[in-house]
Parts: sequence; C-alpha cells; structure tokens
Amino acid sequence: MDKLVYLDIASLILIVFLLVSTISRKMTMGRSNKAFLLLIATVMLAAAFNVVAVYTNATQNPNLDIRQFAHTGYLLFHNLTPLVYLMYSTTVTGETFFRKELIGLDIGLMLPITCVVGLLASNYVTHNLFYFDENLKYVRGKYFFVLYVSAALYAVAGLIYIFRFVKKMEPIKLIALASILPLTFAAMAVQALDSSARFEMFSNALSLIFISMTIQKPENTIDILTRLLNYPHYAETIKKNFTAGREFTEILINIANTSQVQELAGHDGYMTLLKHTSKVIENVNKRMHGKADLFYLDRGRFRMLFNAKNGEKAEAIAGSLNRELKQHITVNSRDITITAHICLAHCPEEIGDFNSLMTFGWDFHKTNAYTGEVVKASEIFEQKKFTILNNLHSIIEKGLKNKNFKVYYQPIYSVSQRRFVSAEALLRLIDDEYGFISPDLFIPAAERSGAIHRIGDFVLEEVCRFIASDDFKKLGVDYIEVNLSVAQCMHVGLAHKVMDILNKYKVSPEKINLEITETAISFSQKIMIDNILELNEAGISFSLDDYGTGYSNLKRVVQLPMKIVKLDKSFVDEHSNPKMRIVLKNTIRMLKDMDMEIVVEGIETSEMVDAFSELKCDFIQGYFFSKPIPEQDFVKFISERQSA
Repeated sequence: MDKLVYLDIASLILIVFLLVSTISRKMTMGRSNKAFLLLIATVMLAAAFNVVAVYTNATQNPNLDIRQFAHTGYLLFHNLTPLVYLMYSTTVTGETFFRKELIGLDIGLMLPITCVVGLLASNYVTHNLFYFDENLKYVRGKYFFVLYVSAALYAVAGLIYIFRFVKKMEPIKLIALASILPLTFAAMAVQALDSSARFEMFSNALSLIFISMTIQKPENTIDILTRLLNYPHYAETIKKNFTAGREFTEILINIANTSQVQELAGHDGYMTLLKHTSKVIENVNKRMHGKADLFYLDRGRFRMLFNAKNGEKAEAIAGSLNRELKQHITVNSRDITITAHICLAHCPEEIGDFNSLMTFGWDFHKTNAYTGEVVKASEIFEQKKFTILNNLHSIIEKGLKNKNFKVYYQPIYSVSQRRFVSAEALLRLIDDEYGFISPDLFIPAAERSGAIHRIGDFVLEEVCRFIASDDFKKLGVDYIEVNLSVAQCMHVGLAHKVMDILNKYKVSPEKINLEITETAISFSQKIMIDNILELNEAGISFSLDDYGTGYSNLKRVVQLPMKIVKLDKSFVDEHSNPKMRIVLKNTIRMLKDMDMEIVVEGIETSEMVDAFSELKCDFIQGYFFSKPIPEQDFVKFISERQSA
C-alpha cells in the first residue's frame, strides 16, 4: 500500500478525535455548534470512505461491490463538504441558509449537489463518473469533471458569502473560515493532476482543527459551571435573530432566591443549586424533544431558546419545567426550595427588539410577584408599558433629538437654616406619543445602550445653564445636586468633561454637588475613584445616595470624599418601627461623627419632618414640600418661600 495512504488514515484519526473532543466538551448546542458537528461528520465520512476505497484499490481480488460502494460514498461526502461548509458559514454570521425570501437562490445552490447525486446514483449503470477496467484499475469517467465544477461552485459561493459579511465577523474568524478554501483548492488541484497524491483529506482535517481552535472554542460559548451556552453567546444569538427577522420563542427562567441560598448554604451550595437547575432544564428539554438551545446568563438566569419550528412545544415544556423546579433539593444538609420565575415570550411578536428583550428579561422577576405559575410576557406588562419597552431605544434617541428630556428640580430644606438651600436635578422623559416615561424604564436601557453619557451631558449642561442665569442668582440657593450613573462614573474622561461644562457656563464648582449611589461605589473601580478624587480636588462636593440599600461598604464611605449622605427611603418607610428607630439613631450618630451631613428623602408628612428633625438630620427632601417641578415652577416656588 502506498505510504501516502497513511496520511488519509492519520487524517481520519484526527477528524474522529476532533468529533469526540467537540461532543465531550458539550459543543453541541446552538446553530453554529450543530452546523460544525455536521461539517465534521461529513468530512469524517468522506475520509472513512476514502480510506476504504484506497485500501480496496490496493487489495488483490477486491470485492467489487464494496469497492464501488466505497468510491461512491467518498465522492458523495467529498462533494457534500463544500455545501455543508457554506451552511456552516451562514451560522457564523447569524444568517439562515434556507430563507423564504431567498428560496430561488437556495434552490439554485442545491442544483449542483443534486446533479452529483444523480450522477452517482446512475453510475452503477452508466459509468459516467468512474469505472473499473478489465485490469480492475480505477478509471475516471467522461463526466467526472462535474464533481470538480460542483465543488468549485460551492467554494466560490462560500468565498463570496464570507466577504459579503466580512464586517460581521472578527478578523480571526474571517481568517479561519477563509483558510479552508485555498487549502482545499490547492489539495484538489494536486489530486486532480495526480490521483495518488493524498493531501485533500489532511488539509480538511487541519482546517477543521483551526476552526475549532479559533471559532468553536468552548470558552467563547460555554459556561464553565453549568456547561450551558453562556451570556455572550446568548446576546450574540438574540441579536442575530432580531437582525435576520427570525421568529423564535424563549422560556426565561430567573431564580429569585439565589442570594438567600448562598447565605444559607454557602458558595458550594450556591454552585450546587445552579448545577441542579441546569440539569433539570437539560433533562426536560431532552425528554420532551424540545430541541431548544440552553443558556446560563448569570445570577440564576437561565434561558431556553426555540426556533419557529419547535416553538409550539415551549408552553408544555415550560409547564413541566415549572413543576420539576418546585421539588425540594438538599444542599449541604439543608432542604432548599427554588423560587423560579418562568416566563414564556414569543419574539418578535411580543418583544420586538434586542434591547427590549434584554431589559425585560433582566429583572421581570423583581417587578412581578411570584405566583408559582408560568406567565406570558404579554401578560406581565400592560399594553402601553409593553409597547414602550419594545420601542425604548428609539424613544430615547428621539428624546435626545427632539429635546423630549426635561430637567426637573426637587427642593431640599435645611433644618438648621429653615430654608431651601439646594435642589436635586431629576431627569424626566415626556414623549409626544407615549407621554411620561418612568426613569426606572429609560435609565437602565440608556445605560445598556451607552446613551446615558449623552443624557448625562445634557443634564449637566441644563443645570449649569440654569445656575448661570439671573433667575437662579436671585434665589439664594447654594448648590444643585446632579446624579451620576454607574456608567458615567466608569468613564475615563468624566472629570475633564464635567470641568469643561462648568467652565463653558462659568459656574463655580461649589455650585454643583454630584450624587453617586451606594451600588456605584461598591464597584470600587480605579477609574471611578480617580474621577471622584480629581473632581473633589477641583472643588466639587459629593453625596452618597441611597445609603442603606444593601450591605453598606463603610470602608469605601470613609475612603471617598463624601460630604453628604442621603438615607434611603426604606429608612423612612420603617421609621415608626422601634427597632428601625434604634438603627436610625445609631446610623445618624455614626455619620455625624464622621463630619458628614445627612439628607433624608421621601418625606411626605409633617410628622415625618418632626421625627427626622429630632433625629438631627440636616436636610429634608420629599413631597411634603414639593414634588420635582420644571425650572420655571421651581424659580417661582423658591422665590415665594424665601421672601416669606
């Protein structure tokens, strides 16, 4: 047997090893992974038939039926490889090979392989592709060139497709996808000139390994703990679905009590909970033939993604999943009940774009009481709110363009001076179609899209313009508080941007107080800390907003130059509770000892004013004095009360 035959055997071993490795790493979910598995299987079968064909060629007195079958099988899968490769390429760019709107093109692409299959099926009689002469030597028939034409057509189509969508792919993915073609062309050319040169299978094996190492890496798509597809792959898949206009159904599973499990059973118990949940989801999907792609995002958020064909199974699967997740599990000798909020969403029918789905899915379990039943996305929101959520990105962009964002001011009262000494600037979005839109909706969406930076610039510009006006100078207000989002705090150029705006309006830094939330300082990123220190050094003071919403990082509070601490509204809501009053007294005393001033928010009655005045809070803010009001109404409000 020719020594080069061993190259074919080595190629087959490499491809089998790659197939086993891909399956063992659970690279089997998702359109791209499934298409890659099909590509590996096609190349593997071509290599296997090729080895048998070459072996029978070298065998004395071979079984002609086996020899004929081996050569036929090799040519079939060899010619299927470029087509399957083209189909795989479409999944990498997020496209769909078979689409209704391109059905004519798809039929055209199937014609070459159809001709090949027809020629192979009839070759037993016609010998138009190959035959064995009287010496049992393999001879190519008069239509053998059709095989090369078919392969070349698919290869060219693959190249055209790849470079058509070049902007959708990372450079390394582009190189990996494109590399298989020149290697295959070169090997085909050599083998066409000399049939004894066995390079084609080996070049295919190397190309597949390269793709596996660059595109199909498990760390790119698989969550290490649950072995489900990960968040980046989920986000990419959802974006591609919406971009391509594909219909899909999703089961959203948010585990609401993960933090409680972690507190009760520790980190290992938390990991056990996640593994258990993922296993239940996998088993239900397999048992009910759901064929869904399974994802784990983070913090107890799981997703099951069904294509349009399998979407009708989703409701039954969601019900079964809901029943099984209610079963008690034992974690570290503790009985744990999973609180799983399960929602069924049909896209784009119910949720029309990527940002809306991501925003909705992130915290639907926080805004809706647990019922123990599967809910539908359309049932969670009233129609208006649901429509707003679906169009939030365009509403925000339209708001920035048409000046639908407005800055309102809520007065802040000084207990010791008995006058209004400042105000908090609060952003409002009033759309001409949907009316008032809550900041709870548009702020998170703006942070995710990046629009928060332009919105933040707008707010600071409006506040500085107001401070620089003659109307403001007559009020005797000391400063205005402006909120900073987490995203703004993390921006490298924040300090310079803020100072540029202040200088533009000739506003003294003492007239601005920047508010950051307790959640923001918990990030403790160097960029954020550097921004705060630089701005404070320039004369701008800082407030810590929502103090007491979580596990307050006292070390961070002490380290950062905070002048004012704003107590969270939860203190106000429970102020009559004797135990909360003890907490309040000690919290206020501690903050006072650190020379910090205290603002209490959410004050709505005169009794609350008296209660927090007795507790020695410095400033009071709330509806008892005024709700947030537009600039001119604020000027009138302060003017009337300061002169009284």
